[in-house]
Order: sequence, then C-alpha cells, then structure tokens
Amino acid sequence: MQSSVLVTGGAGYIGSHVVKQLGAQLGLDAKSLIVLDDLSTGFKPAVKYGTFVQGSVDDYDLVLGLLKKHNIKTVLHFAAKTIVPESVSNPLKYFRCNTFATTQLMQACVDASVENFIFSSTAAVYGIPETDECTEETPTNPINAYGASKLMSEQILNEVGRAHGMKFVVLRYFNVAGCDPEGKIGQSTKKATLLTKVAVEAALGKREKVYVFGTDYDTPDGTGIRDYIHVEDLASAHLCAMKYLEEGGDSITLNCGYGHGYSVREVLAMVEKVHGEPLTIEEQDRRAGDPPALVAKSAKVNQVLNWTPQYDDLSVIVSSALAWEKKLLACGQDYPET
Repeated sequence: MQSSVLVTGGAGYIGSHVVKQLGAQLGLDAKSLIVLDDLSTGFKPAVKYGTFVQGSVDDYDLVLGLLKKHNIKTVLHFAAKTIVPESVSNPLKYFRCNTFATTQLMQACVDASVENFIFSSTAAVYGIPETDECTEETPTNPINAYGASKLMSEQILNEVGRAHGMKFVVLRYFNVAGCDPEGKIGQSTKKATLLTKVAVEAALGKREKVYVFGTDYDTPDGTGIRDYIHVEDLASAHLCAMKYLEEGGDSITLNCGYGHGYSVREVLAMVEKVHGEPLTIEEQDRRAGDPPALVAKSAKVNQVLNWTPQYDDLSVIVSSALAWEKKLLACGQDYPET
C-alpha cells in the first residue's frame, strides 16, 4: 500500500497553502493526502486537494484510525491557536489547544509507526532576543503563552523523536504574509493581527485605521522591523522538509524567513503604493514585549533543505494580500467557494 500524508490544520491559512502545493506540485490525490481540521478557525473551501476530515487533533481515536487506515508515514502539523494577545489573556486555551493537542497527536503517531513529522513553530519562541538577528542557536525565552506552548511542543517532539526514532523537522516561522498568487486561497482569519492583513483590510475600509505601536525604536525610521515571508515560500519549505526527511535527513530545527526585514512604516507605505490611496494611520505607544527588530538568519534552512524562495519581494507580498482582500469584498463571504 502506498504511504500517505496527513496535514492537520489544513483548512487554515498556512496549512491550506501547503495542501495546495502538495496536490498541485507533488500530485498527491484523495487517497494519499488526508486533511484534518476542526474548522474552528479554518475554512473548508480552502482545501482544494485531498480528502477532508473534520475533527480535532486531540481526538486520539480519530487520528489513530486515520493514520492506520491510510498508511500515513508523514504528518505535517499546523493545527494551533496563534493569536498572541489572546494567549496572554487566556493562556490555558493555548496550552490545551497547542501543547496538549500536539502531545495527543504525537501519541497517535507513535502508536501508528509514523516515520516523519513536520512541525509548525514560531519565532515567538525567542521572546525578545539580545540581537536583532536570530539563529537557531539563539536562546529561547518566550514572553507569551503562544510562544511557550510552541516551545513546549518542540521539546516534547525532541524527546519523542529520541525515544521512538521518529524523524522531524521543526520550522520556526517569522512573519508570514501574502496569499496564493493565483487567488484561489488566502487569509481569512477573523480578527487577524498580522500587519499586512490588517493594513489591506484598512485599505479597503474593513477597518477604520491602522495602529502603529511604537515609533521610537532604535531603527532607521523608529518603527519595528520584522522578517516578512510570503506564505507560498513558507509552504514550499514544507515540501522541501518532506523531501529532506524522505531522503534520510536527521531531525533538525530551522528558522524560516528571508534573512532581512522591513519596518512597519515600509510595509504601510507599500500598501499605500499598491492600493494607490493613503491609509488612516494612528501612532500609539509601544506594546510590552515587542522587540525593536526580529529577523531570521536563514542560511541554514536554505542549505539544509535546498530551499530557494521565489517571492522575496514586498510589493509581491502586499499585492497578493490586497488581491485576496478585494476578492473577499467582492463575494461578500468569509471564504469564496471558488
């Protein structure tokens, strides 16, 4: 029997882009690509390939049954709660939905003899680093429950891999942005906090204004600098990680970014340029816990996974995000069916 792939959280923003690439580029079909999502934040129309199953990753019996029925040897795990402010106000939700659910998933993977595991992690595990650029060896010191829940999951995965021989790749994402260049899928997360999404919503009147938190950082224009990576490039890194493990690569943790950043002002200026109209912007004081700059040292992921980004261009990122937002506005739905 041919082995298959399970994608958890595959109806969400990042997971759906990975599912699309698995189907369109690798040719995985309904038998070899299983997508699991509870639709608490994801959207079923976002799943364009494979077989969709509605359910939760912490449902051990459901997951174990899927893994065995479809002879799954590789799991890509995206299902998680990801809103940082919510994690601060409701930390138990994040440890339950992220750490505990991941532990349940890993138990099922061990019991079903899954060989490879690719984990969606975050630069939030670094907290406020002492330097602007993060390597994989930068000390981890998360400052919110979101980052802590992801770091705990990484630590559990390391122990599971050591004890049971399951190989894994942990990808620590920096600031994910943009949407499918073909416009078939995109980001429809409600109450999104990612800057690019917020800015294009404001450009089209879905929000009254964009807030800039902190204009007195020690950066060229006083606003925070982040490493913005196009979601399509991030998705392709997961396909490279799959190939790496299938070819016998050792377990590894990798930063996933472009290795350079843009300031908040630069991102907003690009949205204004692409949209052709000014944004309403309100400057406010810094938010507690925001580092002045957070950029990935990306040489390791490029070298180890033989990953070459294709969309490292702020105008491309913003244009794709704005096009998706216009599509949502035109159809009047949270997620278009086509």
